[in-house]
Amino acid sequence: MNRFSLGLLGFVLLVAGGAAVAVHLGRVPQVDRNAPVLPGTALPPAWVLWVVAAAAVVIALLCLRWLAAQIPRRKVASWRWADEAGTTRITTATAAAPFAEEVTTYPGVRKVEAALTGPHTAPRLALVVRAHGDADLRGIRRRIDDEGLPRLREALGTPDLHATVEFRMSASKAVARTH
Repeated sequence: MNRFSLGLLGFVLLVAGGAAVAVHLGRVPQVDRNAPVLPGTALPPAWVLWVVAAAAVVIALLCLRWLAAQIPRRKVASWRWADEAGTTRITTATAAAPFAEEVTTYPGVRKVEAALTGPHTAPRLALVVRAHGDADLRGIRRRIDDEGLPRLREALGTPDLHATVEFRMSASKAVARTH
């Protein structure tokens, strides 16, 4: 709903802007391009113009900030361990991939996105689990906590790995479509 509303608002603004440009260029014969938009010809006080300009700049900066937040940040980080045998380097995506594949095999799970962040001494795991609508979310979470995470902690040598899990539901796989 949020994306639809934003898309609809953007479309309406785009059409309104296009109509204003068309009228300004004289492409709409029913409208006099020299006619005032609002009645009256007196300009508002100068402070009103400054306030409107400042508000427009603030709104534009907030919109740019929101737009930048929509860009996914998939920074590939790598962890490095050094010991007497040598140096080991692994990307966080490579370390999280087998765990995500394992969780994908749990009943009711469609897809899993796993991201390891932070240094290897204090990592954090963020999971997005896409599950079927009839999936047992408690059971999935229990298996993640009891089976998957202990193996990942052992493999990475990080007993204090903290994980957050976000579930996203889809239509049940058992629901039949009717035509």
